Amino acid sequence: MQRTARLLALIAGLCASALSTQAIAQKYPVRPVKIMVGFSAGGPVDVVARIIGDRLGAKLGQPFVVENRAGANGMIAAEGVAHADADGYTMLACNSSTITLNKTLFRDIRYDPERDFAPLTTVVSAPLVLVVNPENPKTADIKSVADLVAAAKAAPGALAYGSGGNGNLAHLAMELLSERAGIKMIHVPYRGGAASEVGILAQEVLAVFDPLSAVPLVRGGKLRALAVSSAERLPSLPDVPTVAEAGYPGFDLSFWVGFFMPKATPAPILETLHREIVAAAKDPTVEERLGSQGVVSVLSPAEYTAKIAKETKELAEVVAAANIKSD
Repeated sequence: MQRTARLLALIAGLCASALSTQAIAQKYPVRPVKIMVGFSAGGPVDVVARIIGDRLGAKLGQPFVVENRAGANGMIAAEGVAHADADGYTMLACNSSTITLNKTLFRDIRYDPERDFAPLTTVVSAPLVLVVNPENPKTADIKSVADLVAAAKAAPGALAYGSGGNGNLAHLAMELLSERAGIKMIHVPYRGGAASEVGILAQEVLAVFDPLSAVPLVRGGKLRALAVSSAERLPSLPDVPTVAEAGYPGFDLSFWVGFFMPKATPAPILETLHREIVAAAKDPTVEERLGSQGVVSVLSPAEYTAKIAKETKELAEVVAAANIKSD
């Protein structure tokens, strides 16, 4: 009798808990939701967070307020969300490095991307464009990835490439390509992507994996695009192959911006937020605004989780092989 009573009490408790969770989700949100951004106002993550936040607020009836906590490559904001109450009122908007790279590069990281976060979806993805300067005599005849690889093999350890900084995605993309191609080049880190762009235009380095800001320079003939780092070609550069098409299958590395919640957030709230973020990103008006930051790209939580696991493993291997240290 006592065992039966305990079982009935347990079932009743579980039912009450399920009903309570459903009730919370049906009412959600009942107060403003904070979107924490680990980067300064005006940057890609901030812009995406504000565009999506505005749409979520209009649709769900409560403000989604961006709070910028810049610093440590997004780690300050990520740590804040990781340790926030899992009640649906604290969200993280971040870039790929905050999730897939920081854990490998930094020893003092105080959050675990897999343990602490529930992935919602990516919103935009910005591939890198592998470029050379056609006016540089050393790269005048380099018109493909195969040409660049051949040049590097002919002068092992002598050719220089640039990036926006030690350990950033452009650095890792070139090291990944070098590993796959069996070449060795000299890394020249600049202070940001814009500075590395100046460096290649000034013929200080031979190649750069540039952000999408390079597209106008490519169209204007100032830079020559050899490939893009994503799995699919860029609509803005339809004639430029992917690195995978250029002979390195599976190469797929892009700067993305996505959203996360604390791990224990109730499932109905996660489902609501995922559904509304995807709907917002696919709205033609919103999609046009997001286009300035990259290609709109949304995933299911399962797809997002798999993407994170793949990129984290791949980048960790590159960091170890190239002995990359954080600055």
